[in-house]
Amino acid sequence: MADDEVPPREITDPAALRALAHPLRQRILRALAEKGPATATALGAQLGQNTGATSYHLRQLAEHGFIEEAPELAKGKERWWRSPPKDLRYRMDKDQSPEMRELLEGLVAQHITDDVEMFQRYRAERAELGEWADAMPFSRGAIYATREELDAFCEDYLALLKRFQATHAEHRPGARRVLTRFIAFPAPGMNDSE
Repeated sequence: MADDEVPPREITDPAALRALAHPLRQRILRALAEKGPATATALGAQLGQNTGATSYHLRQLAEHGFIEEAPELAKGKERWWRSPPKDLRYRMDKDQSPEMRELLEGLVAQHITDDVEMFQRYRAERAELGEWADAMPFSRGAIYATREELDAFCEDYLALLKRFQATHAEHRPGARRVLTRFIAFPAPGMNDSE
């Protein structure tokens, strides 16, 4: 494993998943990922929240290892927070507790809602994006796979994503943040023998 490669972390603890699934915490994580390190005060202003609320939610995220302090940025008593590289995984499993399954289903639904909203924003702002206006590779497909083959397919995708994340630094001329999404699920209405 390369020094900068982060090992996968499967979220199996309901408390950690509950901390991660909170809608405001998801907004905080997105803000830190998009804009970099910030204080509770700056995040509060950006997200329309009071500093006490953002400070509380930052501490909850840090308690479960989703963010970390950036003490090198602090001046005086201010606390800066950052979202370190991470490879979070969560999987639906028939043997999970009902609580864990409900939390996972809620988080996935929240992610899909957020992604649709981000896509709608892209479409609304598309005319202002210049050369990036038509930069939207799109592919739909289907494969026949066993569970093991589907897992391998997903791991190959994640390896490609990690390779680009590691070798394509931000703040390069002409580079911008590009959202990538991957979802695979069994085709409804079919059973294993079809």
